[in-house]
Amino acid sequence: MSRNLQFRWLGKTSFADAEAIQNSLFSAKGKDYMLLLEHLPVYTQGIRASQEEVLVKDLGAPVVKVKRGGATTFHGLGQLVIYPVVDLAPRSHMSTFYVNTLENLIIEVLAELGITNVGRLAQYPGVWVDPNGSNARKIAAIGTRISKGRTMHGAALNVSTDLSMFENIVPCGISDKAVTSVLAEGITTSLHEVVDLVEKKAAAFMAEVSQDSDIVISRQDVAWKNTSIVGQKNLIPKLASKHLTTRLNEAFSSSSEPVKWIETKRKPPWLRAKFNIGQEYKELRSTLKGFDLATVCEEAGCPNIYECWNQGTATFMINGTRCTRACAFCLVDTRRPLELDHQEPMRVAQAVKQMNLSYVVLTAVARDDLEDGGASGFVSSIEHIRRLCPQVSIEILIPDFKSNLNSLEKIFSVAPEVLNHNLETVPRLQRAIRPSASYATSLAVLARAKQAGLVTKSGLILGMGETEQEISQSIIDLGSIGVDILTLGQYLRPSSNHLPISRWVEPKEFEDLKEFALGVGFSHVESSPLTRSSYHAKAAAQNASSLISIPVN
Repeated sequence: MSRNLQFRWLGKTSFADAEAIQNSLFSAKGKDYMLLLEHLPVYTQGIRASQEEVLVKDLGAPVVKVKRGGATTFHGLGQLVIYPVVDLAPRSHMSTFYVNTLENLIIEVLAELGITNVGRLAQYPGVWVDPNGSNARKIAAIGTRISKGRTMHGAALNVSTDLSMFENIVPCGISDKAVTSVLAEGITTSLHEVVDLVEKKAAAFMAEVSQDSDIVISRQDVAWKNTSIVGQKNLIPKLASKHLTTRLNEAFSSSSEPVKWIETKRKPPWLRAKFNIGQEYKELRSTLKGFDLATVCEEAGCPNIYECWNQGTATFMINGTRCTRACAFCLVDTRRPLELDHQEPMRVAQAVKQMNLSYVVLTAVARDDLEDGGASGFVSSIEHIRRLCPQVSIEILIPDFKSNLNSLEKIFSVAPEVLNHNLETVPRLQRAIRPSASYATSLAVLARAKQAGLVTKSGLILGMGETEQEISQSIIDLGSIGVDILTLGQYLRPSSNHLPISRWVEPKEFEDLKEFALGVGFSHVESSPLTRSSYHAKAAAQNASSLISIPVN
């Protein structure tokens, strides 16, 4: 049987987000990953670092201590960071062998770029230019962690890095050796080209460290900026937003499969939700109106509103109704947000009590205008609900809070029964469809929530131009970081200025994806054309009964 290496180009990623993802993947023994990215500027210090290696007071970037080998180094834009998170075959001197194999991968990549005078320098890990000469200079740093035969952290190759940032430190604790880059050695290339070369060498690397000769590479990339538009097969119709059109064209021009946009407004029969205003619907609407509360059901135009409201369930939307982001699939108002209503959490709790609910879902617009991104609104709402209705279980659907650790810690501290954060789409489409979010950030939010001991949930919207392979690989990513509950549903275009629909995903495909996802390891999967984040939320939590006890009434 072949061994699969998940190969991911994540683009610009903060060190903290990358570490959170690695920590979760590190726990997913049996699943092999190679993460490639460029960090936002940061200095990292391994277990051998000392303060004497920091030469100036103002480094111009944060300093982070890391549980890896090595001393102090710099990570920044133009540097390719390679993080293999893989299982190693048992052998003597495992650490030395693994580091040497990782160095060999980089040496081979540099040779393909035309830098052949590279190798190792005795007693110093990493890859060096002119290692045997009087002007040996480091072009790639190595800092790994191996525990119980599994790896994390890895290598950093300077491609077009700002080398002046290394002048603020003693790089890797070596005071008498210089640092260089591919560009400084006279070779002009792009990170895209270097990532392609790493992929070319990745199977051989994995075969050597795992002693398994049958390696299959499964690659996904976030969209590369300024991708040249080849042909017209994937270009989207012109939209009102020029920036959105440009981003979408970048993403779709690099697709391996042509996209045929659906022009008709007529939905297939399986997407025609029943219009049924029953007594429960009327009473719930009256209650919400009486407490002056908003629901995502109405604000986002959910097709399940009649079914859910007739069952007495709704998803409360807090922190106002105006979002600071403009996702290409979402109907929520994007005008300038109004001031927060600090009485709203109490009114939510009073509505929950009046409706005699046992399970509540809270969501919110993104509030990037607020210092904590709106985290306090979730905390206050949860506290008020628990004070008035201690028997109620609470699920929250949160934005990413720009990966603000203080905001996330506020949320984790009140321990909602289920924490949902939607991935929404595949890596290639993230920048186009969620311009203020990122694939890595969303994975990191979910990874941190899982590490905090919470039951986690996420979802994908299908029919926005993704391929079947991309869907399955994103499901694998969510499963690998430990997400418990998954939702999969069909995209419905809110207006002519939003992303067009690429295809109607048939019910049979949703059923097949559900079986695939359950095989990946999710405790519960809700997968159908009309599924949305909160659809059958209580039942999903009940079915994940091994994780959490949810009242049935």
